[in-house]
Amino acid sequence: MDLPADTTAPATPPQAPRGSASEPADAAARTTALVRRLVPTLLAVIASLAYGMQGTQQFRHLVAKSWDLGIFTQLARDYGELRAPIVPIKGDDVNLLGDHFHPILALLAPVWWVWPSGEALLWTQALLLGVSAIPLTRLAIDRLGPALGSLAGGAYVVSFGLQAAASVQFHEIAFAVPLLALSLTALLRGRVLPAILWAAPLVLVKEDLGLTVAMLGVVIALRHRAHRAEGIGLAGWGAGWFLLSTFVILPLLNTAGQYDYTDNLGSPLEVLWPPAKWILVLMLLLAAGVIGARSPLILLLLPTLAWRFAGTVDFYWSWGWHYDALLMPIVLAAMLDALGDRRTGRATAWARRDAPIPVARIRVTAVAASAAVTLMLGGAMPVLDVVRPDQWEPTWRAEPAASALEAVPDGDVLAVDITLMAHAVPDHDVQWIHGPNQRVPDCVLSDDYAFSWADGPPEDIADWAQQTWGTDFETVHEEGGFRVACRP
Repeated sequence: MDLPADTTAPATPPQAPRGSASEPADAAARTTALVRRLVPTLLAVIASLAYGMQGTQQFRHLVAKSWDLGIFTQLARDYGELRAPIVPIKGDDVNLLGDHFHPILALLAPVWWVWPSGEALLWTQALLLGVSAIPLTRLAIDRLGPALGSLAGGAYVVSFGLQAAASVQFHEIAFAVPLLALSLTALLRGRVLPAILWAAPLVLVKEDLGLTVAMLGVVIALRHRAHRAEGIGLAGWGAGWFLLSTFVILPLLNTAGQYDYTDNLGSPLEVLWPPAKWILVLMLLLAAGVIGARSPLILLLLPTLAWRFAGTVDFYWSWGWHYDALLMPIVLAAMLDALGDRRTGRATAWARRDAPIPVARIRVTAVAASAAVTLMLGGAMPVLDVVRPDQWEPTWRAEPAASALEAVPDGDVLAVDITLMAHAVPDHDVQWIHGPNQRVPDCVLSDDYAFSWADGPPEDIADWAQQTWGTDFETVHEEGGFRVACRP
C-alpha cells in the first residue's frame, strides 16, 4: 500500500541558495528602506538649519525686506499675551484679522512664550518649510527609487519658492506649505480622508486659500469616484470659507469696513501682461518637471496665479517674494503623479490614472528640470548667504542699533522706521514712523539709511517730529545713522 504524500509545511522556510536572484533584490530593498528613513529627515534638518541661519543673518545684520516681520512680530506678541492681534504698525486700533484672515497664527503664542523675538518667527518659518520636505521626499523615494527620489526631494528643499519665502522673512503662508505637502502626499498614496483633513485647515491660513481647497475638492471628486461626496464637501468648505472670510469677516474686522485688496485688481487684459507673468509660469512648469502638467494636481496652481495675475502689484509676479512657496508642494506632487509609481507601473496622464510610467530617460529629465530651474538662478540664490563667510561678519551698525533701542524707555510708544521695527516690538509699543497713526509717540527712532525716506532723511529728527505731531521733541541719541528724539 502506497503511503500518502507528506503535505505538512517544513518547520522553517527553505533557504534560497547562496548567490540566488533574491539576494540583489533584498539588498536593494534594504537600501531603499534605509534611504527612505534617513534622507527625508536629513533634508528637513538641513533646510531648517539653512533657512533659520539665513534668518539669523538677516536679523543681526538689520536686514528688513519690508515691514511684514515687524507686523507679524507684533501679532505674535499680542497672541502671546492673550490679546486680539491689534497691530499699531498698520494703524491705530488695526486688527490684523481684518487685513488678512489668518487665525492659524494664534499658534505663534507658544513660540512667543519661549522666545519673544522676531528672530523666533524666522526660525519657526524655517522649521515649517523644512518639515514639509519629509512626506514629499519619502513619497518621491517610494515612487522613483532612492537616487532619483532623493534628488527630487533635494530640488524641493532649495526650490526658488522656498528660498524666496525665507529671504523675505516671515509670512503666514509658511503654515500652508507643510499642510499642502501632507495633504497631497496622502492623496497620492490613495488616502483620501487624511488628504481632506490636512487640507481643511488651509482656510485658516489666508482667505484666498479657500479657493485652493475648493479646487482640491473638485480634483478629488473627479479623480476618486468612491469619494465624490467627500470631494464635493471639501470644495464647499473651501469656497464657503473664501466667501465668508473675504466678504464678511474681513470687512467686519477692518477699521474701514472693507476688504483692503480689491483696489489692486486690474483689467482683464492686464491678466496676460507683462511678460514677467509668463516667465513665472515657465518656472513653475520646469519645477514640475514639465511632465507635471499632465497631472490634475497642477490645477491647484490656478487660484493663486489667478489673483496674482489679476493684481496690479508687480512683485506679485516675480519669483523673489513669498507667494510661490505654497506652490512648491503642488508642483512636486504634480510631477510625482505624472511620473507614476515604479512599484505599480502606473502613472497619471490627464484623465487616466493607469497610463504606463514614463521611460527612465523622461523620469531623469523631469527631476533634472525641477532642480535646474533653481540652479539657473546661480549666485542669486538667497540661501547661499549661509555659506558665504563675509555674511557672518558682524555689521558695524549692530552696536549703534542696540544703543538706539536702549535710549527708548521700555513700554514707550515708539514711532520707528522699518530697519529696527521688529527689534523694537518686544519692549515697546511700536508704530510706523510714516504710518497713519493719530497717537503722539513718546519717542521717534529713525534710520538715515532706511529706504522709507524717499527724499532723504530730515536734517533734524526732533524738528521733523515736532512738525509731524505738533509737540516738542528733543534729540536724545545719535550714532551710526540712528537718531532718537523723545518728548521732554
